Amino acid sequence: MTPVSRRLFLGASAAAAGAVSLGERTSSAAAAGKLPGQTPNTKFAVNVEMWFTDLPFLDRLRASAKLGFPAVEFWPWDNKDLKAVAELSKELNLAIAQFTAWGFEPGMNDPKNHQAFVEAVDKGCEVAKQLDCKLMTVVGGNDQPSMSQEQMHENIITALKMAAPIAEKNDITLILEPMNIRVDHKGHCLYGSEKPVRICRAVNSTHVKINWDLYHMQISEGDLCGRLKDGFDQVGYLQVADNPGRHEPGTGEVHYNRVLRQAKELGYTGYVGLECRPRDGEAKAAERVAAADIW
Repeated sequence: MTPVSRRLFLGASAAAAGAVSLGERTSSAAAAGKLPGQTPNTKFAVNVEMWFTDLPFLDRLRASAKLGFPAVEFWPWDNKDLKAVAELSKELNLAIAQFTAWGFEPGMNDPKNHQAFVEAVDKGCEVAKQLDCKLMTVVGGNDQPSMSQEQMHENIITALKMAAPIAEKNDITLILEPMNIRVDHKGHCLYGSEKPVRICRAVNSTHVKINWDLYHMQISEGDLCGRLKDGFDQVGYLQVADNPGRHEPGTGEVHYNRVLRQAKELGYTGYVGLECRPRDGEAKAAERVAAADIW
């Protein structure tokens, strides 16, 4: 056998062994009767705005629990039956990982909206306590035509400093979400990791962190593991979707097994939001999510 052939043979043998090992672990989990959402390393939260969209909202919670997931997340709270959500999630032993307290418009990057933002955070904290939830997403806003990006970011810092004492008093963390402007949110004022990290460090509150959506980060800058390490002190929450397509892990270019392992090694113990669109149905998506948690 030539040296080249030997290297190819050994590489193929190692890959085969790895596949057997992965298969054995998958089979063991199935034999143990575990549901796909009962993953050993990562606690996933189903985004019920993107999963089970053919079902009424409360049935989406039931469907998430049926797959074994420990938590869900959702977007606005003001179009939900909060009492019913709180009661059902408790009945299902399903945590509410986070929800959106302040969306794209009006933007907190414009000072004229700061008072409304503070009032929304105050109300959102009451909702969070009703749902036994500790995290609320807030969004910076779309570009203001008369402002530079630096001015808009300074306005976001000001708004978050105004709201931080409310969050601290209620022990609820505001998680600022940067987007991507190449695919999904053209014209948004905050993208990538460096600027939100700078903003949150400037706010300097234990209760203002980043909703670190790895899908947006992949499109905006890549180097997911390196960037996550650089800004980990400001990570409040993680979300995942693969790229391209914004489907579940395992359908695109991101090696989520490595990225999720990195998050755990850095010390992340919170929920990871599945803000992705199931490509081939929710059951198959849950299997792919479980596979991304194996390392």
